[in-house]
Amino acid sequence: MKSKRNLWISGALALLFWSTSTYAQDSIPPRITPDSIPLDTIVIRTIQEPVKIIPRGVSLMNPVISFNQTKPLVKKRKRFRVPSFWEKINELDVQLSEVAFVNWNAGGDNAISALAKLEFERNYKFRYFQWDNSMEMRFGWNAQEGRQWRKTDDAIRLSSTLGYRRDTISSWYFSAKANFNTQFANGYKYPDRTTPISAFMAPGYLFIGGGTSYIPEGKKFNLYLSPLTFKSTFVLNQDLANQGAFGVQRAIRDAEGNIITPGKKVYREMGILVTHKWELPVVKNVVLDHNLSLYTDYLNNFGNIDIDWQLTTKFTVNDFISATLLLHFIYDDDIKFDRVEDDNGLVIDPGVPRIQFRQQLGIGVTYTF
Repeated sequence: MKSKRNLWISGALALLFWSTSTYAQDSIPPRITPDSIPLDTIVIRTIQEPVKIIPRGVSLMNPVISFNQTKPLVKKRKRFRVPSFWEKINELDVQLSEVAFVNWNAGGDNAISALAKLEFERNYKFRYFQWDNSMEMRFGWNAQEGRQWRKTDDAIRLSSTLGYRRDTISSWYFSAKANFNTQFANGYKYPDRTTPISAFMAPGYLFIGGGTSYIPEGKKFNLYLSPLTFKSTFVLNQDLANQGAFGVQRAIRDAEGNIITPGKKVYREMGILVTHKWELPVVKNVVLDHNLSLYTDYLNNFGNIDIDWQLTTKFTVNDFISATLLLHFIYDDDIKFDRVEDDNGLVIDPGVPRIQFRQQLGIGVTYTF
């Protein structure tokens, strides 16, 4: 029995060895005989035909790198700064003119004129809010041989406008506006230099009101409409206030001209204000600056409009030299001309309002900082 079992095991092992050797795969791949035909690359070159037709503007010369036409860096490179929502302008403009004569047969007096203008702007704009602030100060004088100097220009102007819009697409803003205007020195009706016709804060104008503004995106255009604006006229010079200058209530005098009640120094009004500013480029280096203000009072002479219109043409030669042509029109019903008084100071004729006009042409130096 044991021999039969051993015989059966030996047969099974022989059968397993035979099947493995017959059907098993050799893991070592057979060696492949390489191709005996050599491989090479054949390059065939043809002669390039010369260009017979050369288009206009085409150069067949080899490019040469040259720095002969390289210009030096004149302006200092500005360092990167974090973007700000504030825009500022600081500008100083000085204009001079002079004439001198030596043994001049046609005659003439030596003279010199000067005008200085200082302007500041601080404007803020972000999404729904816009806040514009400006301050302008001007003073000019003229001196001629044989007489004292005379004033040719004098102004202090402050302005602030705050606007709010409901969305970033609209160009209409709900606005609140405040303006203040006055002058530096006394004004005279030359050659009389004893009696001033104006002075610092005589007059002084203050406008405070609210309304709406139309400010289109990307344009220096501002239209302000205010149905309710409070206007105060200040005449702090008592002599001018006693005369009732610039619309204030004048002093009450007796028959001999003695003052019983001094004149008031403040005159208040409530009315409609419309302002329009537009800076329009005409041609290259020529800009037209339009600034118009219209005001009428509800209570006193409604429909009688006070006009203040400045039309300035700026000619820019370069970054430092410029020329300016200014046309200025004013009509104010409270400013009277040809006033007549008797020897006791009593007013015989209060005078009539007239259109005021000023024209100025100057060439000077402009410095922006």
